[in-house]
Amino acid sequence: QVQLQESGGGSVQAGGSLSLSCASSIATFTTDVVGWFRQAPGTERQFVGSMSWSGTSTNYVDFVKGRFTISRDGTKKTFWLHMDNLKPEDTGVYFCAQGAGTIWYSQPERWPYWGQGTQVTVSS
Repeated sequence: QVQLQESGGGSVQAGGSLSLSCASSIATFTTDVVGWFRQAPGTERQFVGSMSWSGTSTNYVDFVKGRFTISRDGTKKTFWLHMDNLKPEDTGVYFCAQGAGTIWYSQPERWPYWGQGTQVTVSS
């Protein structure tokens, strides 16, 4: 059973940066993929981006391309979501996810393991 522990959320002004981390308890390095989703109040969970565990392949939703980057700590089972030039519409609870699928899975139901979520608030 994979367990994911997130940290790093907080409040920031528009244009600022935040980095979220997600520590995984288990990873089959050659096949797993990791992803980030977000959910604003009253909305469905929304795909943000994903990465192969090797880091060689990534997939980002259009509205974060050029602003958000997913990376992994090479020595630990920890991956990151680095967010730059944040906008008020980026506000929400951010969730990390892990699975044995592909980076092209944007539907939440295709990801079996989830972190508890961390709040990101961007003020204008």
